[in-house]
Amino acid sequence: MLNAILLSLGGLVGLAIGGELLVRGSVGIAQKLGVSTLFTGLVIVGFATSMPEMVASVQASLAGSPEIAWGNIVGSNLANTLLILGISALVAPIVLKGTGRRDAVVALGVSLMLWGLALSGVGARWIGLVLLALIVVYIVWRYRHPSKGFEEEHADDEGPSNGLVAGLLFVAGLAILVIGGDALVTGAIALATIFRVPETVIGLTVVAVGTSLPELAASIAAALRGKSGLAIGNVLGSNIYNILLIGGATMTIAPFALPSELAGIQMALLTASAVLLLGLLWYADKIGRLLGTALLLAFIGNVVLVFTDTPDPVEDEIGIERPIDAPAES
Repeated sequence: MLNAILLSLGGLVGLAIGGELLVRGSVGIAQKLGVSTLFTGLVIVGFATSMPEMVASVQASLAGSPEIAWGNIVGSNLANTLLILGISALVAPIVLKGTGRRDAVVALGVSLMLWGLALSGVGARWIGLVLLALIVVYIVWRYRHPSKGFEEEHADDEGPSNGLVAGLLFVAGLAILVIGGDALVTGAIALATIFRVPETVIGLTVVAVGTSLPELAASIAAALRGKSGLAIGNVLGSNIYNILLIGGATMTIAPFALPSELAGIQMALLTASAVLLLGLLWYADKIGRLLGTALLLAFIGNVVLVFTDTPDPVEDEIGIERPIDAPAES
């Protein structure tokens, strides 16, 4: 068990370090390109901070554990909206200026699409390829049709100004992510076996929170610097990438249906969080500390629900509940 714990912790550290390097390198590249903060958050940082989820889910698929992969995707999106925005708002209220509305619509749309996919019980490689094609369409669309808000903000102090250094940070971060992701998935599978917890639960909680650390760091840094476009864009972009890019890669590598455990409460909560974020961007002026606290409590409550709702492995196998000391029927 000690080896499993050390692998998991080591993997989390690797993801945190690799994600930080990747974010800094990505934003440095974006700075050279001269794009806006919102686009940087949506596309550049959103892509970079989604790489831990990507690596962990792909590693889990290759290891024959798609439950961890899909649990990670759904859990990471919940962590992005509830945990990360909640903590970021507690650190510094996030001012909303009507930006990111179109992307929030896209995030809600892909969440509904994922829910439909989970309910259908269908898994096929062509579905994964369609999801991958959609993320390409989204990136091209966002580049050709930038948002009007936050165009005056630029990532002038988030990454290295030297293009070569930025590129090296990007490559180094990606390499560390691959190593950390492999360690985390290996340790998570071992822990799930030891504690007899379904792999979907491990993906929804331990792996999801661990792979969301780069998003958390990036959004807190953006909130402290008053760059709401980067903070919101990071969350929205990551949510879209998680479903289309990471979900597409997972379905292409392991063309199996989504775990049935995700089709109920978890997908309903994921969709509700997407609706909430869309409503905030359309009607609210900011995400303050009170709302941030509510988001954080909602995330904690869901984690408790995930673990308390887990069926006992022994009961699940025999289909009935019988005390250990009860005599077997002859």
